[in-house]
Amino acid sequence: MALTFKDLVRHYDIDSIDNMDLERIDLFYRLFHRILEGYFRAEVRHLDRIPAGPALYVGNHSGGIMTLDSFVFGCALYRERGPEFLPHGLGHSIIDYPLFNQLVVPLGAVRASHENANRLFSAGKKVLVYPGGDYDDMRPWRHRYRVVFGGRTGYMRLALRESVPIVPIVCAGGHNTLMVIDDLRWLARGLRLDKILRTKVWPLTLSIPWGLTLGVVPFYIPFPARFLLEAGPPITFDRTGPEAAADEAYVRQCADIVEADMQASLSRLAAEL
Repeated sequence: MALTFKDLVRHYDIDSIDNMDLERIDLFYRLFHRILEGYFRAEVRHLDRIPAGPALYVGNHSGGIMTLDSFVFGCALYRERGPEFLPHGLGHSIIDYPLFNQLVVPLGAVRASHENANRLFSAGKKVLVYPGGDYDDMRPWRHRYRVVFGGRTGYMRLALRESVPIVPIVCAGGHNTLMVIDDLRWLARGLRLDKILRTKVWPLTLSIPWGLTLGVVPFYIPFPARFLLEAGPPITFDRTGPEAAADEAYVRQCADIVEADMQASLSRLAAEL
């Protein structure tokens, strides 16, 4: 597909579930999969575990807002399972900004909301969410092998209400592409950045070429870390539906099961790096 200038500057509605462009995805795959998989010496395992039909991919979030492990996962999924297994990623409103919008929305990103997820599941699609968000992707480097969801359980309520399985997607190594010295949550609170920028962290990072930087780094040259990524067995629960999703104690119990499963996988993969 030949991209025109109009394609490059088009602004996509981030609440539409119809923006995924398979021709653009195929072009991205052909251009970048060897670069991504080679640079990160990536190994992606057990994609055969992913069931057909709607499902919620739940991942640990690493390496700042570039989320390079997401692209590695997507390339492997496209090659091994086909485009119907590609997820629509629930994203921060930054995907409405120029450049981010034109890059990630045609690849499947939509605004993070339960309403958008509901429409995608109703259409039989798969959805990807990173529950930890800024807590996880900007966690200090010393915690690089921890799953940090910060007590957030919205993903669990979503899966229960929609009665879809959760497929854990765990990556070790993604947080070695950028060194987060500290997330400086206290500074973000003091500056009221949760109100201004919808972020609860304002990290101090070390990256190429920016060096020591205060604040979120949109783009950087990643350190050549090795990625080990795997899909876990689907997780289902006995009670589902709106009533189960409204039971806060049950939601927390289910979320604890998912997070413990993901932490065990992350620790195991980290030991192989």
